[in-house]
Amino acid sequence: MNPTKGVRAFAIVAALSVLAMSVSAQEIVDTWRYVVQKPAAGWEQSMFDASSWKEGNGGFGEASTPGSRVGTNWTTPNIWLRKSFEVKSIPEKPALLIHHDEDAEVFLNGKQIAGLSGWSLEYKVIPIAPADLAALFIGKNVLAVHCTQKTGGQFIDVHVVDANKVPELPPAKRSTQPFVSELITNWGADVTAENAWTEYPRPQLRRKQWQNLNGHWDYAITSSEQTKTPSDWAGKILVPFALESKLGGVGRLLLDNEALWYHRSFDADPKSETRTILHFEAVDYRCEAFVNGKSVGTHQGGHTPFSFDVSDAIKKGENSLVLRVEDDTEKYQLRGKQVINAGGIWYTQVSGIWQTVWLESVPQSFIEHLTIATDAATGSIDIKARTNSGGKASKIRMVVKDGEKQIAESTGELDKTIIQINNAKLWSPLSPHLYDLEISLLDSTNAVLDRVESYAGIRTVGKRMGSDGHLRLTLNGEEIFHWGPLDQGWWPDGLLTPPSDESMLFDIEFLKSAGFNMIRKHIKVEPRRYYYHCDRIGMMLWQDQVSAGHNPKWTRLEPNPEDAQWPDVEHTQFMLELERMIDHLENHPSIVVWVPFNEAWGQHRTVEVGKWVVKRDPSRLVNIASGGNFWPVGDIVDHHEYPHPQYPFNEGRDRGFIKVMGEFGGHGYPIPNHMWNADNRIWGYGGLPKSEADFRERYATSIEKLDALRFQGIAAGIYTQTTDVEAEINGLITYDRKVIKIPAKELAAAHKVLFKNGAKK
Repeated sequence: MNPTKGVRAFAIVAALSVLAMSVSAQEIVDTWRYVVQKPAAGWEQSMFDASSWKEGNGGFGEASTPGSRVGTNWTTPNIWLRKSFEVKSIPEKPALLIHHDEDAEVFLNGKQIAGLSGWSLEYKVIPIAPADLAALFIGKNVLAVHCTQKTGGQFIDVHVVDANKVPELPPAKRSTQPFVSELITNWGADVTAENAWTEYPRPQLRRKQWQNLNGHWDYAITSSEQTKTPSDWAGKILVPFALESKLGGVGRLLLDNEALWYHRSFDADPKSETRTILHFEAVDYRCEAFVNGKSVGTHQGGHTPFSFDVSDAIKKGENSLVLRVEDDTEKYQLRGKQVINAGGIWYTQVSGIWQTVWLESVPQSFIEHLTIATDAATGSIDIKARTNSGGKASKIRMVVKDGEKQIAESTGELDKTIIQINNAKLWSPLSPHLYDLEISLLDSTNAVLDRVESYAGIRTVGKRMGSDGHLRLTLNGEEIFHWGPLDQGWWPDGLLTPPSDESMLFDIEFLKSAGFNMIRKHIKVEPRRYYYHCDRIGMMLWQDQVSAGHNPKWTRLEPNPEDAQWPDVEHTQFMLELERMIDHLENHPSIVVWVPFNEAWGQHRTVEVGKWVVKRDPSRLVNIASGGNFWPVGDIVDHHEYPHPQYPFNEGRDRGFIKVMGEFGGHGYPIPNHMWNADNRIWGYGGLPKSEADFRERYATSIEKLDALRFQGIAAGIYTQTTDVEAEINGLITYDRKVIKIPAKELAAAHKVLFKNGAKK
C-alpha cells in the first residue's frame, strides 16, 4: 500500500465523527451494478441497459484500505458502477458523500458532476455545483461512477446526500455470492451424484460393511438463531462438495449469522449384534447431527474426521438424517487460507460438508482406532488398539503380509502388540514398501469380536550431524535432502474438495515424476486417501497445522520474537484440533515433519505448543514455525525468501537446529484461458516474467541458488508451488490442471543436481 495512504487511519476517526453528527431519513442505497472491463459507449446514461452487469454491495475495494467499508472485493485497475435511487424531495444542499481512489468520475443521470483526481483520505462531503443541480430529479435517479486504481490500497463508495443532514453509513452488507470461475478440471466435468467420491474413505482401518452417503442432499439456509429443522428446503446440494463450490451446485457464501442445514434419507437394517456408526470425514465448522429427529452428537473443528454412534436412533427401513452447520470463518476458528474477501494469497471460504459422509456397521465390541509405530533398526511394527468402552475385548492378534504371503503373526495386549520382521523391507521415497496388516480383536477365549485391515511402512525419521558440521535430516539412519513443493490442495471446481480420487492422485504422481521426494502440505488436512497415495507412491510429507488469524507481529528469524495473546478457551480449541490432526494422521509413514505454525499466522504460546508436539510424537521432527517467528523449540529453523532462496545464517540462533528453506520461488507465469479470474489482480513474486523462457530461467536460477545453499548447511528446500490457486499464478501447473508449465521430465532433470555430492533422494 502507498505509505501516504496510511494517514487515512488517522483521518477516518474525524470523518466518522462528522458522519455521526446528524442522521437523515434518506435511505442509503448500497446495491450497484458493476463491470471491470470498459463498457459500451453511453454506459453513464440513465437509459443504458446494465442488466448484464454483475451485482454487488458497496463499497468496492480491499478491506485493508483504511477507512473502507467493503461490500464487494475489487482489485482490478478499473471499475464502472451504476445504481438507482429514489429522491422524494430535493435536499437543501445536495452533495456527494464519497471515499475514492485515483481519478474518480461521477455522473448523475448522464451528466458528469465530479472529476476527482488522486485519492481521498476518508469519506468527504462534496457539494454538487449549482450548475449541476438540475441533474437531480424527484423520483428515480441514476448514479454512475468510473474509478481507476494505480497504486496502493483501493476503494470507491459514493452516495448523494443532503450536506446539512449527512447520514451515518451502515456497515457494508456482505455479499452472499462467491466468485464462480469458468475453470473446471477434467475430473470435475465428469462428476455426478452417482460417482461423487465412491472410494472407501479410511484406508488404514478397513471393514467391508459400509454405506456411502454422498450424493444429492436437500439444503436450506436460515438465521443462526433458528434451531428447528426447516420445513422447506431451498434445493439440492451435491455432497461432499462445499456450499460455495461449483461442484456443490449452490454457489452461496454462508454468513456468520446464518445456519446451513442438510437433509437426506437412508435405508437401514440394524441387527442386534451390530452397531451403526455415522462418519463425517470433514465439516467446516460447527455442527450438530440428527437422526429421525434425535440429536446424535455435536462437533467443532473443520478439518478432521469425526463420528457418532447412531445405533439407538436408527430404525429398520427409511431413516432421516439432518445436519445443522455454522461457520464464522474469520474469528478464532482454524480456517487455513479461507477468508471472507478472497484475493491475493487468500481464497474463497468453505462451509459445511466437504468430505465424504458414510455409515458403517460394526460389531458390538469393535476397534475404534489403531496406533501404528515402526522402527527401521529392529524391523518392528508396534500396534495399539483403542476399542469402544463397553466391549469384552482383551487382546488383539496381528497378521503381517507381504503381498499375498503371510510373513508374521503375533497376539498381544490391546495397548502393545509388537512384531519384528527379519530382513524388513524399509519404506523410503525410492522404495515405498508397505506391509498389509490384519488386526483381530479377541475376547478371553480367543474368539474374534472384530476384524479390520490396515498397512504399515517401516521407517525411522531422524537427524544427525553431517561431516560438514551441519545438522541433516535422516531417513532410516541415512542423510536425505528433502526437496518438494508447497502444496495448497485447492481446486477451481471443488475448492478444498478434490473433484475425485483420481484428480488428487494426479498431483502426487506429477510431483513424483518431476523429481520431488517431499510435499509440504500447506495449511490443509487432505482426505485420508491422499496420505494413502503418498504412502504407496513414496512421497514424504511435511504436514502443516491449519492456521487461524489473530497474529503477532511477523519478525521472521529476528531475535526476541513476539507471540499473539490468545484467550484460554480459543487456545484449548487450537490444541484440541492439533491433537486430532496428529491422532488422525500419525500412522502414515509418509509424514515425517509436523509444522504447527506458518509465518506467524495465529502464532501463540509457541514454546508450549512446540514442547507438546515433541512429547506427543517423538517419532517425527517438529518445524515449529515455517518462516514465522522462530523460538528455540523442536528440531528445525525455517526461513522464507522470495523470489530466489537465501538464508540469514546465524551461528548462535541456528546451533542445534536443522536449517531449511521453507518457502521460496513463487515465479508467476499466467496462462491465458486457464486463470481463475482474468479480470482480477494476479499474484506472483518478483514481477511477472516477460516470456516462457524468462519463467524457465528464473526457475533454473532458484534451483542453482538452492544447490549452493546445500553446501552451506541447508537441509531442505520447498518451492512455491504445485499449482496456481485462485489469484495466485505461481504454480508449476495451472489451477485447472490442464497446462503443465514445465514438463515433469524436464523438472526431474533440473532437480538431479540437488541430490549430487552424497545427498540421498
